[in-house]
Amino acid sequence: MKHLRRRQITALGAGMLLAAGVSLATPVSAAAANGSALTQTPLVVNARWGGHCKYDRLVIDLKGYIPQVTVTPVAKLVYDGSGKPVPLAGKYFLEVRLHPAAGHNDAGQNVYKGPKLTKIYLSKLKGLALTGDYEGYVTFGAAFNTKPSYKSFTLHGPERFVLDIAHPNLC
Repeated sequence: MKHLRRRQITALGAGMLLAAGVSLATPVSAAAANGSALTQTPLVVNARWGGHCKYDRLVIDLKGYIPQVTVTPVAKLVYDGSGKPVPLAGKYFLEVRLHPAAGHNDAGQNVYKGPKLTKIYLSKLKGLALTGDYEGYVTFGAAFNTKPSYKSFTLHGPERFVLDIAHPNLC
């Protein structure tokens, strides 16, 4: 009799856990079915720039938190995945890589609304390209005619990564 009662309690407990698991999963599944599932990966939604008296500024707007960002001087810019050259004129290039990050939501729809490839006519910054949105990495390439001296930092509310490229005072 004791063994029968123990089995009933165990079965009841397992059934309750299974039911709880199914009921917790239902909202996520329903959200995924209608395309409104939210991702925890930060989303890159825009890139913009501006000229100032002593620096050119590149800003990458994010939804969510600011991921790890690396800024690396590179000899040339290539598109992630294909390795094809990026058609931006310049002698010096910076690669800006965000990880983890995405320019698309979980349903595969683009959320990045900024430029994919553009010439820029600022004192230092001459071009910008979105070079990758692949496997948790979003990568940009920036082009310059002269070697860039830069600093980077983050701003909050809304979340954004900022890259300032120094130049002589123009004001």
